[in-house]
This record gives sequence, structure tokens and C-alpha cells, in this order.
Amino acid sequence: MDQFKKQPRLPKFAIPKSYDIRLKPDLSACKFAGTVSIDLDIVAGTRFIVLNAAELSINPGSVCFSPRNSSKVFEASEVELVEEDEILVLDFAETLPLGLGVLAIGFEGVLNDRMKGFYRSTYEHNGEKKNMAVTQFEPADARRCFPCWDEPACKATFKITLDVPSELVALSNMPVVEENVNGPLKTISYQESPIMSTYLVAVVVGLFDYVEDHTSDGIKVRVYCQVGKTNQGKFALNVAVRTLELYKEYFAVPYALPKLDMIAIPDFAAGAMENYGLVTYRETALLYDEQHSAAANKQRVATVVAHELAHQWFGNLVTMEWWTHLWLNEGFATWVSYLATDYLFPEWKIWTQFLDESTDGLRLDGLAESHPIEVEINHAGEIDEIFDAISYRKGASVIRMLQSYLGAECFQRSLASYIKKHACSNAKTEDLWAALEEGSGEPVNKLMNTWTKQKGYPVVSVKVKDQKLEFEQSQFLASGCHGDGLWIVPITFCCGSYDKKKSFLLQTTSETHDVKEFFSDSNKSGIAHSWIKLNVDQTGFYRVKYDEELAARVRYAIENKYLTATDRFGILDDSFALCMARQLPLTSLLTLMGAYREELEYTVLSNLISITYKVGRIAADAKPELMDDIKQFFVNLFQYSAEKLGWDAKQGESHLDAMLRGEILTALAMLGHEETLTEATRRFHAFLNDRNTPLLPPDIRKAAYVAVMQKVNSSDRAGFESLLRVYRETDLSQEKTRILGSLASCPDQGIVLEVLNFVLSSEVRSQDAVFGLAVSKEGREVAWTWLKDNWDLISKTYGSGFLITRFVSAIVSPFASFEKVKEVGEFFASRTKHSIARTLKQSLERVNINANWVQSIQEEKNLAEAVRELAYRKY
Repeated sequence: MDQFKKQPRLPKFAIPKSYDIRLKPDLSACKFAGTVSIDLDIVAGTRFIVLNAAELSINPGSVCFSPRNSSKVFEASEVELVEEDEILVLDFAETLPLGLGVLAIGFEGVLNDRMKGFYRSTYEHNGEKKNMAVTQFEPADARRCFPCWDEPACKATFKITLDVPSELVALSNMPVVEENVNGPLKTISYQESPIMSTYLVAVVVGLFDYVEDHTSDGIKVRVYCQVGKTNQGKFALNVAVRTLELYKEYFAVPYALPKLDMIAIPDFAAGAMENYGLVTYRETALLYDEQHSAAANKQRVATVVAHELAHQWFGNLVTMEWWTHLWLNEGFATWVSYLATDYLFPEWKIWTQFLDESTDGLRLDGLAESHPIEVEINHAGEIDEIFDAISYRKGASVIRMLQSYLGAECFQRSLASYIKKHACSNAKTEDLWAALEEGSGEPVNKLMNTWTKQKGYPVVSVKVKDQKLEFEQSQFLASGCHGDGLWIVPITFCCGSYDKKKSFLLQTTSETHDVKEFFSDSNKSGIAHSWIKLNVDQTGFYRVKYDEELAARVRYAIENKYLTATDRFGILDDSFALCMARQLPLTSLLTLMGAYREELEYTVLSNLISITYKVGRIAADAKPELMDDIKQFFVNLFQYSAEKLGWDAKQGESHLDAMLRGEILTALAMLGHEETLTEATRRFHAFLNDRNTPLLPPDIRKAAYVAVMQKVNSSDRAGFESLLRVYRETDLSQEKTRILGSLASCPDQGIVLEVLNFVLSSEVRSQDAVFGLAVSKEGREVAWTWLKDNWDLISKTYGSGFLITRFVSAIVSPFASFEKVKEVGEFFASRTKHSIARTLKQSLERVNINANWVQSIQEEKNLAEAVRELAYRKY
């Protein structure tokens, strides 16, 4: 038996063709019993059958194998469940005949509370607490519900039968074929599914209401939610129906199942899960309440629904061969969700907002501890950690870069042929490149391998020399170190106007380009004065470093509003990254930020705000004596937009202005801006007296909550107590997460500790605890001590799964001293496991980067004068 242990993949001597699964969940005892019959093809002589199982008790007497063409039944002589490897090894003592046969297994399990496998979620109905049973199998947890070949390439068909209490709703991937009620229990059988991977099988049992609609070709679409919340499902339902229609056209393949259900689950670890025909969601990602949801919540619902429905083609119909190619699922679904959202809501300017995705990818991929898009996976415990900004956001960004290079039509045609070719089967990254290469005639494989097989990305430096532009690429690392990667970079640039655009592939370390053709003979001095912008509209996944002369011209172009929003965003974000990597002084970054004081575009300002938070924290560590001036400068930066937007929504204003108002006011509250704090407190008190007051609509609630927490301390707790009361009284998940995200912004250390303890209490669902970890700068040490004191509990509650990684990164990453690197490293030395190893290394690298940055700011010569000048400049 030992030959099967410690292997990343199952042996290939038996291939599953179809599963017949029967499950009987007991919702009060939180247990389940089940049987599975698996049609197998034995393709190699063996006396063993090895499949996945975990946390199940197998009934050894039930295990048998019946070859199709004989009456003989083989009984297992030995049945061993190896928990460490999550495999079930069945020894039949004699060699099994080749060909088809049926493997039968009986088993029992626990409905766990860890939001993976077959688990329980709690809800209230008529004031009574109840359990529902839910599955979450991706990446490798179907094995916790029934023994199976739990690998994406082992596709099969599934017939499911459930024995459940008669009064409950029971859903699975396919429509019901038969339902028999027998007193308090009913037996429901579902249609056999098309061929699919185990991680997409789903079952939900509980009390639900639904709203329903149909697509034009008759597919029934429903949104299920808790009883009494159906109104909140209508927006997602509308998005789903329209998105299915769009994808059918875009992919040139119809949706493959007869129905699509989407369901809101109160306890849910991820944002949503694309189970074939039964998509599960957190409530915040599916439900939208006209009165109490913010514009940002509406946008979140639309993009998540579009993302999950994209998976019905990309992931479910065509599935990655192994987790190494996870990015094919996630990068694509992320990219396509923007395409769909832009089609449905063009006024949201969602492709400009896509830059937030790219920035997240660039930020993680600038670490030496990043990983390539295609990443080796050797243990099931490693899979959760790669559901990260590389697979999703860098994945989506390089797809956008490639689409922009090949052209939208050619890209769409090639995608459709890729889906047709690999439908109901599995694919690897190179299969996608082959389809795009065939459709475009471009060397896609060669180009893209530099982006998916090596980690990191380049910074392209540009300078002017004798009417020529010199381009040079090198690997960008946030640590300021030199990496040795080389990429094939699709370069685009403009000179002085968007009409004068040029593109080429930079394949070597450096190249020189003549730009004389951009300027007429009479305007020979053009290059000496024109602004030059690289990476036009930020479609490329790289950073740009301009020499001082070009940087000054770009700043001039921003001040004079010559550049598009995407380009203004890119220049700001690249400069911030270069400053962190100590390749640009803080003085230069702050001067550039000053050019954005009249900015009104949501995505650009939103990034400016997050940069002020980060710069403010680092500056406070490096030069605490300059903080008053720095804060004054930041307040000045936001004054123009804050006055334009005001506190109250304007008639007919845009979705983006509604989102921006909340972010600007939150930023001013965090900066301690007195007028903002006073007005926020006034409106908050009106809200406490009347939850429907027009004075505090959802878009500005978070700003008010943060403002209230800035004033709270151990001797004046009223605001904190009031917020906890609102938290306890609301049943809207979005409201709860808004409050959780505000509480720890309090500067009082005692209060921060109370908040962190509250986050781990039974009042906060364990999926939501991570929202409470946004701790004020003053609370950093308290949070670290709290993490150490509670590590055993956190480790037990979150075990494996990606939520535990958020605790580590949120609490460790904000530090900025070399001593802390040592201290954190020592604490985790004996406490590291597969599921946090990568995150821990990345977090410690960030602390090192911060510490180096602090040192370099302390050595900057003219910082104090520059800051004073910026803080008191009269415009």
C-alpha cells in the first residue's frame, strides 16, 4: 500500500465514467450517511483501487467491485483510509478483470462547520435558529462528501438522490426527475448531469424562497435566498439572464444545462462558487437591497454574477487539466466578467476600474516570493493559496494585454474555436495559446510563455536621446533588488497626442526608436517639448519609469488634462511602486500627487486615496514630525472633489460619483479632518434615531462609521456601543461587513483589542472575521499580540482554506522594521503548514520592503521643505 502514499496525483489504473450518489443528511445531529456506485473502466491489471476520501468513515463490508460481464463480485480484503494523503486504498487480494465494472461503497460523515466539503450553515426562521446543508468542493473537498476521483481531469457524469426532511427545499446541479414524499422524509432524484469534474458537484438543503425568469431560449433561471428576502434577488436575476444571452453569443456555444440556480448562503468562505447549474454565493455577492445597499454593493453583485456565469463555459464545459492551470479558469472568468459588466452597464466605465485588478496583480507579482501564473502543485494543501491575485488578477491582465495585441475580433473567434474543440474535456494553457496562434498567425505561445511560466514582470525605462527614444527592460521588484527575467513586451506609446501612436514588441533588454516621423520639419523641436506616454491605456502588464525630463512633461500633461483616466492612473500607480522600491524619492511622488488635486474620475481618485493611506503609514514610521504637514497636504488634495460632491446625492448623478463620495469622505475622516468628523457624527446620530433617514444613505455610511470610531476611546465608548447595536439589529450582510470594516480603524489600542476579540466571537460569522482586521496604525502591536495569543483557536477554526492566510497578511504586512521580521519569523517557525507557507513569506518580504523604505525616507534631504511647501501652497 505504501506505493500510493505521498503522491500528488492518483494512479491511473481505473477510470471513473459515472457516479450514482445517494445522500441522507441529518440536519439536527449534523451528520450524513451515503452510498456511491461508480462505473469504472479498469485499464491496467491491478488488485488495488485507489481514490480520494477524507474525514469519512467507510463501511468496509459495503465495499465491492462487480465486473460488468460476469456474476462474480469482488469484495475488498483490506480497506484503508490514509488521512494524511486523503486517499482510500482498496485491496481486493486478486487482480481485477480489465474493462467495465461497478464499485460500491457505503460511508458516513459529519456536516462540519468549516465551510468546505459537505457542511452546515446556520440561519434564522421565525426567530428560530436552523441548520442548512451545503457543499463547497473546490478545490479538493468533494472527497469529504463521497469517495471519488477528486481531480479535475477525472470527468464523469453524476446521478444524485437525496433523502431529506419533507418541508425543505433540496437543490442539485440538475433538475428534479422524481420526488416521493414518505411522511416526514422525501426522496428526490435528479437528472443525470453531463460529463463534469467532481469539484463542480453541488447539493443545498434548507428553507428558501426564489424569484424566477427565463432566457429567450427557455433556460429557467432562479435566485434562491432566505425566506422574506426575494426582493433582494431581483437585480442578480436580471443580470444573470442578460449575461447568459451575451455569453451564448460571445462563446458561440449555448449554455449546456436545462436550468441555472443561484443561491445565497449565510456562511460561505469564498465570494461565490460556479457549481454547474447551481451557483452558490455569499449573501453580499448576490443580494441587493434598493434601500440599504451601496452603489459599490450593486457593482459587486453584477461582476461576481458575470464571473460565475463565465465559468459555466470556462471551467465547467472546458476544465483545466490540473491545478497548475487554475489561472485558465480564474483569469479568464475575471476578464470576461468585465466584458459582460461593460456590456450591461456602460456608464460604470468598468474597464477603467479593471486597473484595480491589474494593480493588485502587479503589487503581489513585484515580490520575490510571488509565483508564476502556471504553478507546480504537489500537495492538495497547496492549492488554496494559489486562488490569489496572480491566478485571478495577473491572469486577467495578461489576457487583456493579449486581446489588445491581437485585436478583439480575432481573439473572440479563436476563443470560440478553443471552447468547441475542448468542450466536455480538459485543457492546458498551451491548448489556449495554440487556438489563438492558429486564429491570429502571431507567435502567441512564444510571447505568452514569458508571462505565464516565469514570475514577475518588467519595468520599462525610457529616456530621450538625440530625437530618439531609448527603451530598456529589467525585472521590477518592490524590494529594489535586481531580478533577471526577460519578457516579450508589447510596447505602445504616444507623443504629444493620442493620434500619434506607435507599437512594437520589445524582445531584448534594450532598443532605440526614432520618433522623427511624429513631428513635421517645421516642428523639429517637438520631441524636446512633447509629453510621451508609454503603455497607452495601461493594457500592458508592466511598469514604466521615465527619466526626470519626461516625468516633468507627463506631470504637465496631467495638470493640463491632456491624458485619459487610465493613463493618469498608470502614471500615479507606477510612481508609487517605484517610490516603494526606492527608485524614486518620496519628494517626487508627493509632487506628482499634487498634480491630481482637480481629479474627479472615480478610479483615479480611489487609487490616489489608497496611496495616501500607504504613504501616510510609512511616513509616520519614518518622519513622525512631518505628519501634520503631510496630512494637511492630503486633505488639500481631496478638498476640490469633496466640495464638488458634497454629502448629499445629486439628482441623476452617476453610479461612479455615488461610490466616490463614500471613499472621499472616508479618507477625510481617516485623516482626522474636523469638519468631516463633525458632520459625519451629526448624520450618524440622525441614523440611530431613524434607520431610514435620508441623511445617511448606504453610500456614505462607512465614512460615518469610520468617523465615529476616530473619536472613540476607553473613556468615551458611546459611538462604539452604538455601532455594535446597529450590527446586532441588521440582518443585511452588507451592513454587517460595512460596520466590521470600520471598527478597528479606532486609534485607541484598548478598543482595537476589544474589536478583535469581538471578531472571533460567536456574533461574527467566521467567514466575516477577516473584515474586522483593518487595524489602525496605532493598533498594529495590539493586533500582533492578539494574533499570537489566539493563533491556536484561529488555526483550528480556519484550519486550511484561504481565509487563514488573510489573518497572517492583514496583521503582519503593515509592520516596517527589521526586528519585526525576526520576531514574526521566530513565532511561526514551529507553526507553519502548507496552507500559510507562501503567505507568510510574502508578508515578511513586505515588512522588509517597508523597513528599507522607511530608512530611505529618513535619508531624504529636502523632504521637510517640500512637504511644507505642498501643505501650504495656495492654488
